[in-house]
Amino acid sequence: MRTPAPHAHDWLKRLAGRFLAFEGADGSGKSTQLQRFVAACRAAGLAVCEVREPGGTYVGERIRAVLLEHADEDICLRTEMLLYMASRAQLVESKVRPALEAGQLVVADRFVASTLAYQGAAGGLAEAEIRAVAQVATGGLMPDLNVVFDVDEATAAGRLSPLLDRMESRSREFHAKVRAGYLEQSRREPDRYAVVDARSGADEVFAAMMGELERRSRAW
Repeated sequence: MRTPAPHAHDWLKRLAGRFLAFEGADGSGKSTQLQRFVAACRAAGLAVCEVREPGGTYVGERIRAVLLEHADEDICLRTEMLLYMASRAQLVESKVRPALEAGQLVVADRFVASTLAYQGAAGGLAEAEIRAVAQVATGGLMPDLNVVFDVDEATAAGRLSPLLDRMESRSREFHAKVRAGYLEQSRREPDRYAVVDARSGADEVFAAMMGELERRSRAW
């Protein structure tokens, strides 16, 4: 993994105090790109709070274990959604809001857009219900920008570890609906979503993402 040279991305300093969520279906490469992005931000001298969902706190990591492990008793869809939101509420209260108030850039590996795609578009829960619970869980806090890494289902499946967690192991049809859900969100709110074609190599995807973020940052 190549780390950008110092001062290569001075525009990143404009992101101080902003909240970005990296989104995408399992196998999209979003977590890899998030790590590269955070490294570039820190090299540019930016204070970064990096969090993941579900997780990021003691409570959240316990919830993560329940959500992602395979178990004899399946979790019903509504419970699944509420557990994600509970983890999110704890994360916002203990990590996200304090970091934003301190002027840090917050970068989240997933946020509300994931729930809308997975439990909403793919799972079948009504979007209005999800948004109502999200309002309570986050106190209305939403990312300034959701960066969606878009990739077809076949490519995504080929990138996944053979040791799939409970969410990753769902059907290709399910993951197709997740992808469609993300794209629909992006279509409806283009100012709050940036779609990055994630089918090519990691360097090409990173360059495309950075170009899009630099363009968006000019308005901030």
